Amino acid sequence: MSLDVGLSLPGDKAAHRGSWTVTSLLAIAAVFVAAILLRQVLPFNVDVSWWLIVSERMLDGQRLYVDILETNPPMAGSVYFLAVALARLVHLRPEVVADALIFALVAASLALTWRILRISSLRDSVAGAPAVWAAALLAILPMYVFGQREHLALVALLPALAVYILRANRERVAPSAMLIAGLCAAATMNFKPYFVFAVGFCILTAAAQARDWRVLFAPENWIAAALVVIHGICIVVFYPEYLTLIYPLVRDVYLLLKAPLLAILLTSATALWIVAIMVVLALHGRHRKPDAASLVMMAGSLGFTVSFFVQGKGWDYHAYPMVALSLLAAGWAISAGDDERAGSRRLRAGAMFVVALIFANACLWFNASVDMRQVQDQVARLGPRPKILVLSAAAVIGHPMVRELEGTWVSRQEAFWVREIVRRAQMDGTIDSEMAARLAGYVARERAGIVEDFKKQPPDVVVIDNENSDWGNWVAADPELSALLKPYIPVNNINGIEILRRADQARS
Repeated sequence: MSLDVGLSLPGDKAAHRGSWTVTSLLAIAAVFVAAILLRQVLPFNVDVSWWLIVSERMLDGQRLYVDILETNPPMAGSVYFLAVALARLVHLRPEVVADALIFALVAASLALTWRILRISSLRDSVAGAPAVWAAALLAILPMYVFGQREHLALVALLPALAVYILRANRERVAPSAMLIAGLCAAATMNFKPYFVFAVGFCILTAAAQARDWRVLFAPENWIAAALVVIHGICIVVFYPEYLTLIYPLVRDVYLLLKAPLLAILLTSATALWIVAIMVVLALHGRHRKPDAASLVMMAGSLGFTVSFFVQGKGWDYHAYPMVALSLLAAGWAISAGDDERAGSRRLRAGAMFVVALIFANACLWFNASVDMRQVQDQVARLGPRPKILVLSAAAVIGHPMVRELEGTWVSRQEAFWVREIVRRAQMDGTIDSEMAARLAGYVARERAGIVEDFKKQPPDVVVIDNENSDWGNWVAADPELSALLKPYIPVNNINGIEILRRADQARS
């Protein structure tokens, strides 16, 4: 009996097909089990932890971009907001619900992608190894960046990719698939405007492959564009501070934080992406023209690569979608190869080995995190559920520590990056004295926020980062901040990270 619903196959072929589908489902289930087990041993991501705090505060009545300082558009926190709301409803930790929700989104993305492609000419190719490979790339490969916006953006894009592949093949697209693709592409672009490159490159490639300019104006593209516009209007109406307060801050300060182009070119992510694309091209070679699926996936990967370079940070999670999609293209090219000549079999075997190496190296790269357990253990000894203030631009010092200790974050922002970016820009000669004077207003506003939050909710523990910057000297030179810290006594200094507690706080 065949499990491939909607596909009628005769006799032995049907039996074989059903057996392979069962094997695929079991393999995908094994991938999810492995990924869930990984979540139990890997540290929770710093930014995801912060977004859970943001979501909790919003549910408690605080206003995003007014009471909470965040540079990302509202869509970035939608999944985490839902996770916190569900967690309160079922009385579970938000971290657990967030992970469960993301796994559910991955499963839904894979199911929708399969459903879109199952009535196409690719139906015999997508239910086997490519489906298992896609599950591994979405559920296991993210490692420490699991749940980051780039991860969610790729999860959302997959069903839209399926429709773009159908367009490139000049195949029929069901109205429901058009709607799904439009929703998914819009969600991807609404996470970050940079992701328009990935969606746009896929659409352009589909049109070029189909040799039909009308693909550019397919219904799903109009749906996606309309939803992006609606999202923008909602920001203007419901979050006007994003445009009046956050956008100028991002434009004038945050965009100063850029790594040199050469440094980004030399990252492991760039090398892994290049090798994966070379594998795809080598498998096609001179005798086999790249198929539509490979072309669309490579185009999407290239779009995410442009996004990676345009953002200019070189951070691991920014590179996740470009690497994952290039590996998906490589896996597809290996699976789609139908040339049984000895030379071709050797090439495919070699490609499988190279792709496995890329996957392993990518897992290591995406698992990079800063170990703050010593700091967390010391803070934990100072008392239960502490109110914590961390004077640092390094978000990894305070997150996810504050949530692990069930404490309270004493600040309106994830970390104090404004002063640090301006300071580094002055040291590097990126800005002149005139621009530095103009940016001083942003630094003063951040400092005023620190003082206000401190007075509103005096922390039990203050952590001062003298490892990555000179926050100790900065506080000492500020009379008001020094006065606020007079009731605090040093407890420990861990590699330049100074930990203070209130003098009247009982020792644990």
